[in-house]
Amino acid sequence: MIDFKTFAHLAHIDLGEPQPKPTSVEGDQLEAANTLWASDDGKIEVGVWECSQGRFTARRDTNSEICHIVSGRVTLHGPDGAARNVGPGELLVLPLGWEGEWTIHEKTRKLYILHSV
Repeated sequence: MIDFKTFAHLAHIDLGEPQPKPTSVEGDQLEAANTLWASDDGKIEVGVWECSQGRFTARRDTNSEICHIVSGRVTLHGPDGAARNVGPGELLVLPLGWEGEWTIHEKTRKLYILHSV
């Protein structure tokens, strides 16, 4: 039998102890995450992530990502120099091949869905 899963309010899910953000380029950023669900084939992962203020680089070479911002404020900077501000309640999509930077203006928590190729 295949059943569905439910999870507590995303703002209250325990993410564990924050660790240094490896791709941080500004600020002493700390991040934490909790995988809520992963497909049996490993191609889809759903989780909650949180990161402290600062700036980091990101690449989507092997997967695409859908993010729903639960709390905080960020600015995404694309490779062409375009910048987009995203805040609580907003959804963003980082397609396969995207690369750029995130500027975290205040501690930010997001729901993420990764789809690997």
